[in-house]
Amino acid sequence: MTFKLTPLVATLASALALTALSASAVTIRIGNQGDALSMDPHSLNESLQITVVENVYESLISRDANYKLTPLLATSWKQTAPTVWRFDLRKDVKFHDGTPFTADDVIFSYERAKGEGSDMKSYVGQFKEIKKINDHTIDIITNAPFPIVPELITHWAIMSKKWCEENQATKPVDRRKGIENAASFRANGTGPYVVKERQPNVQTRFARNFNYWGKVTGNVDEVVFSVIGNDATRVAAMLSGELDIMEPVPVQDVERLKSNDKLKVLQGPELRAIFLGMDQKRDELLYSNVKGKNPFKDIRVRKAFYQAIDIETIKSRVMRGAATPLALMLPPQVNGFAPDLAKRLPYDADAAKKLLTEAGYPSGFEVKMNCPNDRYVNDAEICQAVAANLAKIGVKINLEAETKGTYFPKILSRNTSFYMLGWTASTVDAHNVLYPILSTPGDGGRGQFNLGAYSNPKVDELTDKVASETDQKKRNDMIREAMKIHQDDVGHLPLHQQALNWAVKKNIEVVQHPDNNMAWKFITVKP
Repeated sequence: MTFKLTPLVATLASALALTALSASAVTIRIGNQGDALSMDPHSLNESLQITVVENVYESLISRDANYKLTPLLATSWKQTAPTVWRFDLRKDVKFHDGTPFTADDVIFSYERAKGEGSDMKSYVGQFKEIKKINDHTIDIITNAPFPIVPELITHWAIMSKKWCEENQATKPVDRRKGIENAASFRANGTGPYVVKERQPNVQTRFARNFNYWGKVTGNVDEVVFSVIGNDATRVAAMLSGELDIMEPVPVQDVERLKSNDKLKVLQGPELRAIFLGMDQKRDELLYSNVKGKNPFKDIRVRKAFYQAIDIETIKSRVMRGAATPLALMLPPQVNGFAPDLAKRLPYDADAAKKLLTEAGYPSGFEVKMNCPNDRYVNDAEICQAVAANLAKIGVKINLEAETKGTYFPKILSRNTSFYMLGWTASTVDAHNVLYPILSTPGDGGRGQFNLGAYSNPKVDELTDKVASETDQKKRNDMIREAMKIHQDDVGHLPLHQQALNWAVKKNIEVVQHPDNNMAWKFITVKP
């Protein structure tokens, strides 16, 4: 007698086959201060979210252990015309449920990622269309020449069209509106790991996909990702051996963990810029005692806030030296950084007071500041220090620090007057700062994370030119000009570049990328 599995049973059987682990299976336990807020790869453009789900879902192009571009779901790509990029797709790749990967999944993922609720619009929204040539060939067509398309799409995850349709997950989980769907808690990617058990904000278990098409250089069979928000508790778990890897290491505990003979601390500069943003669009701020006008529309107020921040004390006392003050919205490692613009406005409380008085606020004013307390290194402590600095010039900050689970939906819906954000130029190129952060909010992901709606038409014009310019000197000159305009406008308040600090057991080899991405397929546990 032949027994035919129903689709549900077949899927379960496939999952069991993928996740069955022997007694000798290699398990690593990772502790982090926060969690990926969803398993949906298009729902939140945030580094921790990306680093977790990219072990399950894959993009057409990725970065190897040396952070160089490498083929993934695409085997090759080339520019066939000024506005056309042809991608040859990998054959014989299957999603976790056994469905074959084809061009239809790429086109579906493009429409999904640029659609309503997506947080990944800035990666694909600049494309005109994607054409299917055959099942394993596509053309990405851009509106204008776009030389950095390969770099741009390294975090654009490909989802199964069939699975999304069958599970009513054709649209991304919209964290801003509190909308969830099947993709929030389950996943069906092509990657080296599958989701085994999901407990949001507590723990998620991942198992090795033994049917994975590619090569896994590491030997990890299971990953237990635990959320431990309290710094002291997370450090204690690392010291006691309950964790194998922890990220981030609180800056005050770096030397303590370094001195432990069973541990090592991996350190390096991160591509992330930490900055403050201000609502410059509304005629009246949502959360301020100033009525009938918006103080942040006045450059003198923005400049006063900038000059009131004692960045060197924040560096030495709050960050324990693990930060590099920034005058630009990108760190020196990003293509297009202009060294001659790297000098901050001087810290000068008296000058800041004078500017506020000239702007019509001799006694200062009140405003609410939104800040996460479990996303960036010492984020709440930085905001507390900024609040104390601003108090010295008469500005009363009503600080609201909260977990990123509620923080991001709030500020991404622009329900804020003054906020903290961190941004990593994942393309390692200034355009990835100009387009999503400094451009006027518009269609196609333009200005999607410009939450205070800073706007300068000249910056927008230069951003478009930067996207299509192939002469590197001309391109860098245009980047510099745009950055200088934004700097002169005091469009945002840059703070610093934070340092990466991961604690790892000495018998574990792990690759630390400058964008804070941790690919589990590179992790090796030695006896």
